[in-house]
Amino acid sequence: MQIKTGTKKLITASVLASTLLLSQNANAGLIERTITDATFGNVDAYYDDILDITWLKDANFAKTSGYDADGKMTWGAANTWAGQLEIGAFDDWRLTNVQPQNGSTFDYNYAADGTTDYGYNITNQLHEMAYMFHVNLGLEGPCDGANTAGTTCDTSGAGWHNTSWDTAIDTANLGNNIAVDNLMSYVYWDDVEYAPNTNYAWAFDTYSGRQVYYTKNDSLYGWAVRSGDVGASTPPASSVPEPTTLAIFGLGLLGLVARRKSA
Repeated sequence: MQIKTGTKKLITASVLASTLLLSQNANAGLIERTITDATFGNVDAYYDDILDITWLKDANFAKTSGYDADGKMTWGAANTWAGQLEIGAFDDWRLTNVQPQNGSTFDYNYAADGTTDYGYNITNQLHEMAYMFHVNLGLEGPCDGANTAGTTCDTSGAGWHNTSWDTAIDTANLGNNIAVDNLMSYVYWDDVEYAPNTNYAWAFDTYSGRQVYYTKNDSLYGWAVRSGDVGASTPPASSVPEPTTLAIFGLGLLGLVARRKSA
């Protein structure tokens, strides 16, 4: 039996819409969340479904919230800020974490593919800040992983953000076009000490896209994250539907059409 023209259009539109939503969910990596708080109001965040952590959308919330004048703090002060932060029902915020890729000790050799722990364009999931910057946001530093001299690196590539030192990177119009508020082209603390000399701690340089270490007394930024999904129990209405939900909808629609054909 021939399917009516109106039914064909309905099926085509539904399949296209489902495909679009499925592709958005599969490629998103970051899922929008909003936390309601009595003090801060509605606080936007992203849930990273690969790293299984929630990022505040504001990468300089220490300044925005009024905690610090410019958001730059020593390593100890930045950890204290993140540890005391309470937003909504969540009080387990921290700075970003970094762990050795080989599972035991950090590797300080440069590698072109970013598989070491020190250097440029590292994309390993054990380096939370680097992964967010390079993979989720699609931003790159001017050097490949094998380069040891930043002054000689190529800055002509389309992936380089070329943002002036200590100014906000326009992530909404660069890389993967994901809006992050106040992501500064500077350096951000990780919460891990530099083991060979504990006067230092690990950090990520968003200006050059480099995993590095700084003295703990330096004043750098901190990006607050927490493990898990703040919207796991009550995801916001704006969240992209799960693929299984869309698949069930599509099957139900086809079943309806089949029944109409047999009627």
